[in-house]
Amino acid sequence: MAAVGSGGSTAAAGPGAVSAEALESGTASAAHRRLKYISLAVLVVQNASLILSIRYARTLPGDRFFATTAVVMAEVLKGLTCLLLLFAQKRGNVKHLALFLHEAVLVRYVDTLKLAVPSLIYTLQNNLQYVAISNLPAATFQVTYQLKILTTALFSVLMLNRSLSRLQWASLLLLFTGVAIVQAQQAGGGGPRPLDQNPGAGLVAVVASCLSSGFAGVYFEKILKGSSGSVWLRNLQLGLFGTALGLVGLWWAEGTAVARRGFFFGYTPAVWGVVLNQAFGGLLVAVVVKYADNILKGFATSLSIVLSTVASIRLFGFHVDPLFALGAGLVIGAVYLYSLPRGAAKATASASASASGPCTHQQPPGQPPPPKLSSHRGDLSTEPFLPKLLTKVKGS
Repeated sequence: MAAVGSGGSTAAAGPGAVSAEALESGTASAAHRRLKYISLAVLVVQNASLILSIRYARTLPGDRFFATTAVVMAEVLKGLTCLLLLFAQKRGNVKHLALFLHEAVLVRYVDTLKLAVPSLIYTLQNNLQYVAISNLPAATFQVTYQLKILTTALFSVLMLNRSLSRLQWASLLLLFTGVAIVQAQQAGGGGPRPLDQNPGAGLVAVVASCLSSGFAGVYFEKILKGSSGSVWLRNLQLGLFGTALGLVGLWWAEGTAVARRGFFFGYTPAVWGVVLNQAFGGLLVAVVVKYADNILKGFATSLSIVLSTVASIRLFGFHVDPLFALGAGLVIGAVYLYSLPRGAAKATASASASASGPCTHQQPPGQPPPPKLSSHRGDLSTEPFLPKLLTKVKGS
C-alpha cells in the first residue's frame, strides 16, 4: 500500500505497490488516447464526406440546386447553432444573452467589423468550392486542395514574418510537384468525364479557393490577436456577415433564376445532407481538434485523400492511373513531413549525428539547464491542418 505523510506526499510501501496517482494517470492517459482516435475519425470523415457529398449532389441527374442558396443556408444554420450554444452558456436567460450580444456585437462594433473581410473571403471560398467540385473529380479536388497548405505558409511568412524550416520548404516543393502531376494527369484525360464539366474552370476555382483560404486564415489571426471572445461568439458574428454577404452574392450571380424557380429549387435529401455537413461538420471539428496533435492532423488529411479516392472509384467510376497515384503519394508524403514538429525533426537529426560518432553534448554539473524556447512563434506546423472553421476563430 501507499503511505501518505503529514505533508500530503505519497510514498510507495514496496516495489510492487501502485499509487492511486499512477492509476489515475493511467486512466487519464487511456482516455486521452481514445479521444485522439475519435478526433482522427471525425477529422477524416468530415474532410472526405463534405467533398464526396457535394460531388454526389452536383452530379445527380435532374434539377441542379443553386450553390449560392446552399452557402447561405449553411451560414444561417451555423449562426443559429452558435446562438443556441451561447443561450445555453447563459443558462437559458434571455435577458443576459441579449445584454451580452449587445455588448459584444454593437458596443464593441470595431471588433465586429474586423470580421467583415474574412467573412467575405470565406463566403467567396465556399462558392468557389462548389464550382471546383462540380468540375473536378472528388479525388482530384481533394489532392489539389492541399495547396491551401502552401498558400497559408506563404501568407504567414509575408504577413506575420514567420519562418519555415528547411524540411517544411522541401515539403512545400514536394506538395506543389505532386499537385502538378495530378493536374497533368487530369489534363491528359484521366478517364471519361461528363460533357458539362470543365476541368480548367475547376482548377482555376480550386486555386482561387486555396488562395482565399490561406489569406483569410492568416488575416484573421493577424487582426484578432489579443482580442477577447468565445469561439461561438466569433462564429455567430461570422455567420451574420456570411449570411448577408451570401445573399448579396446570390442576388448578383443567380438572383433572376432563384426568383423564378425558388430558393429551394432542386433541393433533395442529398442536398440537405451537404448543407448540414457544411454547417455542423466544422463546428464538430472545432470541438474535437484540440485533442489531436499536429501529426494526427496531417495523418487525418492523408487518410481523407485515400478515402476520397477509394470512394470516388466506387461511386463515380474514377480511374486511378500510375500518374495520379504518384502525384497523390507525393502530396500525402508532403503533408506528413510538413506536419512534423520542428523538435521532432531536430531530434531525428541529432540522433543520426550521435549514431555516427561518440561525441555528445552534456550539461555541465552545477549549471541550470538552458531555457526552453517556445515553438509556437514562427512554427507553421499547426495552421494549415486546422479546419477552416477553427482557423476562423484563431486568436479569439
